[in-house]
Amino acid sequence: MTTQEPPQTLSVSQLNGLAKQLLEDCFAQVNVTGELSTLSRPSSGHWYFTLKDDRAQIRCAFFKGRNARVNFSPEPGQQVNVRGKVSLYEGRGDYQLIVDSMQPAGAGALALAFEQLKQELMAAGWFDAANKKPLPATISHIAVITSPTGAAIHDILSVLQRRWPNMQISVLPVLVQGEHAAQQIANALLQANIWYSQGRKDFDVILVSRGGGSLEDLWPFNERIVAEAIYNSALPVVSAVGHEVDFSISDFVADIRAATPSAAAELLSPDQSELVSRLHLLKGRLANSQRRRIKLWQDQLLSLTRRVRDPRSQLREQSQRLDDLEIRLQRQWQQVQRQRQQRLAAANQQLALLNPERQLKTKHKELNALRGRMQHAIKQQLQRPRIALKNMAQQLKTLGPEQTLNRGYAIISNDSGAIVRDANMLTNGEQVNATFSRGKVALLVKK
Repeated sequence: MTTQEPPQTLSVSQLNGLAKQLLEDCFAQVNVTGELSTLSRPSSGHWYFTLKDDRAQIRCAFFKGRNARVNFSPEPGQQVNVRGKVSLYEGRGDYQLIVDSMQPAGAGALALAFEQLKQELMAAGWFDAANKKPLPATISHIAVITSPTGAAIHDILSVLQRRWPNMQISVLPVLVQGEHAAQQIANALLQANIWYSQGRKDFDVILVSRGGGSLEDLWPFNERIVAEAIYNSALPVVSAVGHEVDFSISDFVADIRAATPSAAAELLSPDQSELVSRLHLLKGRLANSQRRRIKLWQDQLLSLTRRVRDPRSQLREQSQRLDDLEIRLQRQWQQVQRQRQQRLAAANQQLALLNPERQLKTKHKELNALRGRMQHAIKQQLQRPRIALKNMAQQLKTLGPEQTLNRGYAIISNDSGAIVRDANMLTNGEQVNATFSRGKVALLVKK
């Protein structure tokens, strides 16, 4: 007998992990329709809700970044279509759907989503005429964002070939319906602007277009991502989506809305037949204008010819006028000469009055007088100090020591030259010096 091995024991975490892996492998991509219930939007930006029908329900998680692409405002009780993968939240063991995209279910829901986004963008000012860019006066290069195989590009090229074959067209191919169409259209708008800013393409305008279809078919042109790309475009954008009765969000945001792709092509191109007719008209107007101008010049020439006089008579008049001018010039010259002579005489007279020799004599006399006054003043200034010096010398002689010495006195000083005024300053045996009126002697103190 063979013994059967006991089953492997799993932890709760291991079991939930295996279940999660199994669910994600088996249901990697599913589309589910149901009614929204218990929708919550925490500050993290994630959405958590329940999707249910009349017999069952499933928890759903719609993470931030993914839910930013939703172009309507979902509400509890609303029927929606969601796409995502089945997974399991291991922390609670809850079976859930990780949502990648959400669309309203049914045409009525799409119309509601359309109206909600329209009102939101209108309130934000994206439809305002002040934000619309005008079309260039001359358009030579159009960037067409559409399907390369659709009816729209065929209509556009047919109209341009008929009206203006020289128009340069660059087709940026995109899907115009389906879940990836909106992202491709937005990327093409961004790419056209990048090429234009880098100078790689000389686009004058961008044409976003597709043929007619149902609301579901035209839905990529109602996506927020497309509206935002049109609003941020540096190049003017023309929107031609669907038939004349169709309106999309891109029509409202674009700078110009054309009813159909063919109408957009006519709007962006001149009509060569109309231009040829206009050129013929302008040619005729120019010819008529030249004929009228030539006729006017002929009439003026005839009138001037009739007014022309005999040149000999004009020469005589000019000669007489020249003589008159010569006489007037001579008179004026003589008058100017007299005025100059009068001014010269006056200047000579004034020069005589201002002769520097006379002024030098006067200044010389003034200088001699000042020199005498200065010498007298110097003598007086020197006399007073001499007298004062003589008096001071007499006083010095009277008060000086010589007079005292002449009366028989002597001046005693020690070896250092200091005057001895007190006998107590001396000691026995010290030598002193005695200065008399005539001569000096050295003395020895004995007592």
